[in-house]
Amino acid sequence: LHVVPTLGKVTLTKLTPQHLQRLYSERLETGLSPTTVHHLHATLHKALGQAMRWNLVARNVADLVDAPRIEKHEMTTLEPVDARRLLDAASGNRLEAAYVLAVTTGLREGELLGLKWRDARLDDGALEIRGSLQRVSTGLVVMEPKTKHSHRRVGLTATAIAALRRHRARQAEERLQLGAPRQDNDLVFTDEAGGPIDATKFLRNSFAPLLKAAGLPPMRFHDLRHTAATLLLGRGVHPKIVSEMLGHSQI
Repeated sequence: LHVVPTLGKVTLTKLTPQHLQRLYSERLETGLSPTTVHHLHATLHKALGQAMRWNLVARNVADLVDAPRIEKHEMTTLEPVDARRLLDAASGNRLEAAYVLAVTTGLREGELLGLKWRDARLDDGALEIRGSLQRVSTGLVVMEPKTKHSHRRVGLTATAIAALRRHRARQAEERLQLGAPRQDNDLVFTDEAGGPIDATKFLRNSFAPLLKAAGLPPMRFHDLRHTAATLLLGRGVHPKIVSEMLGHSQI
């Protein structure tokens, strides 16, 4: 998407640091974030490193280029009273259970939207996190976790279990009201037609209005993950357990 149109016709042996520097500058000028361009640089660096090991090039020119620094976002966490305001505002929302899970378990956005009913062990009070909803060239698909730590079992609070049970009942009612075949993808959270939820639309059409309704300032959905960690630690849950719940490799 970003490299081939600009550098696809450049022979490996003729690739220079100036080529990469120009590519990064052009991508930034088109509005790509420094973080994305940094990831672009990392991908090229790894590919060129493999080319060097195969003796296809004498050096890795990516070593000679400074990639943009990754943007540092200020971490935001909700106080317990604000987290309650958010969940009160979500009460009755068709995606209420998603927000309850976000605040009580710290699941990533993709993990929430890719969660399947077969992995919701409500009688056991736990979720099996096996994938994440991602957009690829063919559309939205549930991808396998990238690391072994991301594949994990997460305990559920009584509040979360109750929210999921209500959500399942609401989902069944929607299926009956629709009166037409829905997509049979086993997803816990779907759009009105039963299909996967696009993350961008979710943030714009659901999360942002919910924050406004709760009287809370704009924040990233990822900040609910920080909020969950903070709330758990504040209740005396051991840091190692919180780390494992979040799918982190280190405490």
